Amino acid sequence: MSSIEVAAVPEAPVLTAEQLDAIARRGVRQDVEAGEVLYRAGDRDYDFVVLGSAEVDVFRPAMPGAAPELIVRWGPGRFLGELGLVTGQTAMATTVASSPGDVYRLGPAAFRRLMDEDAALSDVILRALLERRESLRLGEGAKTVEILGSTLSAATHALRTWASRQHVPHDWVDFDQRAGQALARAAGVEALDLPAVIMPNRIVRRATPGDVAEHLGLTFRHVEGVTYDVTIVGGGPAGLAAAVYSSSEGLGTMLLDSVAVGGQAAASARIENYLGFPSGVSGVELASRALVQANKFGAHIASPCEVVALDCADGHLHVTLSNGEVVDSKSVVLATGARYRKLPLEGWSDYEATGIYYAATELEARACAGQPVTVVGGANSAGQASLFLADRGSAVELVVRAPDLATEMSHYLVARVLAHPNITVRISSNVTGLHGDGRLDGITVTSTDEQAGIRRPCRGLFCFIGAAPATDWLGGIVLDVDGFVLTDERLTADNLGPAWTLLGRRPLPFETSVPGVFAVGDVRAGSLKRVAAAVGEGASVIRSVHLARTPTA
Repeated sequence: MSSIEVAAVPEAPVLTAEQLDAIARRGVRQDVEAGEVLYRAGDRDYDFVVLGSAEVDVFRPAMPGAAPELIVRWGPGRFLGELGLVTGQTAMATTVASSPGDVYRLGPAAFRRLMDEDAALSDVILRALLERRESLRLGEGAKTVEILGSTLSAATHALRTWASRQHVPHDWVDFDQRAGQALARAAGVEALDLPAVIMPNRIVRRATPGDVAEHLGLTFRHVEGVTYDVTIVGGGPAGLAAAVYSSSEGLGTMLLDSVAVGGQAAASARIENYLGFPSGVSGVELASRALVQANKFGAHIASPCEVVALDCADGHLHVTLSNGEVVDSKSVVLATGARYRKLPLEGWSDYEATGIYYAATELEARACAGQPVTVVGGANSAGQASLFLADRGSAVELVVRAPDLATEMSHYLVARVLAHPNITVRISSNVTGLHGDGRLDGITVTSTDEQAGIRRPCRGLFCFIGAAPATDWLGGIVLDVDGFVLTDERLTADNLGPAWTLLGRRPLPFETSVPGVFAVGDVRAGSLKRVAAAVGEGASVIRSVHLARTPTA
């Protein structure tokens, strides 16, 4: 790939003399020689580098079966790096000086201060980094993460889902195709090694999202002696909003998510009734924007990181991860949302990610392109999924248990679903059987007034039948009969222990039965179960966090 003309490209701004001066005051000047490596793909905590008089080539290093590839050449007045500078992800490319000259280096701490203190320059840098990430993600640059796996593998689907939600630029190569076989031979990967993730400096065999996140610097890294002001458990809209508002107010913030940021909202192909997006926004896009926003203000985001316990016994808050690591925190915000419900059908687990899905995004739509699919559910998420899949060429059957589509679905969605030529609605019906050999190829649909069901072709079954609160790991916190977390006014005097007598107050808004522990979003009893409401709760809870930290709370 030859170098490209970058003068008018948004991701390649030329900094003004004033902006260069601002960076020079905070950075360290360094003379570099031609051929000198400034940082390599895979480096952690690498510097933000601004070019004075030097020119630098940005390469994708050699990958199995592929020679080093020149991405672009940057010249004086431009800066190196991409969004990993903000998110903490390892470097995705190797940078080599192509001519001698000087550069200015800002280490991670100095770069964070620059982003905090200079709003105008911060906006210039962030816009360019976002453009570069999007360019890489859409395939306009050379990627340094390749996922090699099979379309029939649930583990491969989990990896691809995680990488997509985290906006990690990557290529997926199908092991069952000729290109996949060639890559496997070049990398020395066998079928038993799948899924494999291939990076310039390592090959991860039988990879999980946690493995890859660790190598990319996106999971939790323990720092001895650090206590966070706020630890947020869950990365859906509520958790992300809490992270944005907490970090923007200067609180040391850690967000932990067990799967990937976005929560159930990331399963929505299009959210049309969210304020400020008249043309709609996908759940993945909304989550990715919030993720960058939280990172911009200094929040630490770790995913996947499963939380297994919350210990409040000694008057302090300790969040325990599945790997045994403990996160110490002054306050904890529970935003764990809910887990997807499943139909009680034989073989259900066998078809998960190979025909049964809980999200309708581009990833799933491509797997079922042009083939018959079924959506189960009667609420907005099911209607949005049906429209999204139908617009991408699939014949969609929407199976609704209720006798009326308008029972749970918004009026505007009902009208669109009924008018779409590619959607057939079957009310008062249930999916009662699954069929296929290794991959789903049919289902049985039974009407409530029929004894026998009818078998129908189906290459993708999209399940949107609600969720149960993810609270089974919580101990010592009062829940309602359905497992949702009780907060503030829903807590009675009998729910409150002696700690509250010592504090001399009742729980604050969103505070649970344990002082300093809060709950927002779908996991909270009485929440509205809407994206906008979850964002509002996540933003509002930080006020209570502040109040809980003061003696007069």
